[in-house]
This record gives sequence, C-alpha cells and structure tokens, in this order.
Amino acid sequence: MNIVSIMAHQDDEMRCLGTLLKCRQRGDQLFFVTLTDGSSGVLQDPPLPRKTAAQIRIREMKNLARAAGGTCLFLGERDAFLFDQPSVRMKLIEAIRKTKADVIFTHYHEDYNEDHTTTHRLVKHCAMLASLPLLPTVSPPLKTNPAIFCVEPHGPIAFPAAYFVDITPFESEKIRLLGMHTSQEAAMQKAFNAGFDKLCHRPDAYWGEKSGCEFAEAFVPMAARGAIKPFPVLP
Repeated sequence: MNIVSIMAHQDDEMRCLGTLLKCRQRGDQLFFVTLTDGSSGVLQDPPLPRKTAAQIRIREMKNLARAAGGTCLFLGERDAFLFDQPSVRMKLIEAIRKTKADVIFTHYHEDYNEDHTTTHRLVKHCAMLASLPLLPTVSPPLKTNPAIFCVEPHGPIAFPAAYFVDITPFESEKIRLLGMHTSQEAAMQKAFNAGFDKLCHRPDAYWGEKSGCEFAEAFVPMAARGAIKPFPVLP
C-alpha cells in the first residue's frame, strides 16, 4: 500500500512516524506531503530570511524522508498563512493522486495551530475529490477513497483515540529520524525546554500503557466519505 503523511509543516509527522516505519517494514511505500514551507518555524533565529528558513526546513524533511525510505512532496504555501482556496485544493488533489494514496495520516480537527486544522479540512475534502473524475490534474483520479487517520494533537485537547499501533521496536529509530529536523530540535528546546525525545517518549509511553505495550501511537479515523474501511489497514 501507499502510506501518505499529509501535514502542515515539516516535523508534524512526529505523531505517526513510528507507524510509518512499521508500514515500511511490511513493504508499504511511504510519502511525506507538507503543505507549507515551514518558514515560520525557526524560533531560535527570528531575523532569518523567510526563504532561507524554508530552505532549511525543506532540506531537513528531505533528509528524514530519504533515511526513512520515503518520498517528499512540498506544496509550498506560506507557513502560518495557510488558507483553504482553489489553488491549494488543486495542488493537494494532485498530490493525493500522484502518491496513489491508500492510507493518509493527517491532523486532528481540533488543534492549537490553525495551519493544522486547515490541513485537516483540506484533506477531508480533497481526498474525496481525488477519487472523482471531476477535476483535471496531471495524475489520474484514485480508484478508491483512501483510508484516513488523524494524529494526536499537541496541547490540552481531548483526543478520543480509537486505533493503536505498537511501535515499541521503532521508537528509537523514530526519534533518531526526527532529530534530522535540526532546526526544530533547537526551536523546541528554546520554546519548551524539551526536544524530540521527551516530546515523543511521554505520549508514546502513555498510549503504550493504555494499549498494553511499551510504546504506541494513537489515531482517530476521519469521519469522511470512504475514509473508514471495513477491513484493517494499520500494521
């Protein structure tokens, strides 16, 4: 299957990367789609020009995807200014079709960041349109709707987890790969006094305890047309 992470920013795959690695182990193809250029995420160096910041974030995402055995697609919208508009919809529909997505991971509908919630809404609509022969794109329409799962948001937001994936054998590799987002490791240390290790170990151990393993990632299925399947798709 083709497994696609569709996120607002480079490093937002944090809450599903262990599952992606487990999917890769069973023979799935991995894709990382980011809607924004990440240019507002270098908190430790605010005067950094936007173009330079975007180049850093994109390079880091490419490095992670390459190490994970996946492929990147960048839609290039301005970080912190993501809006649902026709041009963005068409780019996302093309990305979903180009990756031939069978399973999509994206943001939950409640989140602290509006880029995240906008991405959720875009995925919900564009994944449906990607399988319909109504809008012309370079890539042909999907044959079926992809399954869609939402990742746990950051912050004090209720998350009614319904699916759990045991990522215990992949936890260390997940954190190692996330460390390739060097600019974000520095930014999170500055903002939260915590890097990828703490930001992953704590929730992954929490969901692991809830589901009977050491480390797990938790998901909510997106309630959208064709997005919930009557057969298992997660590893």
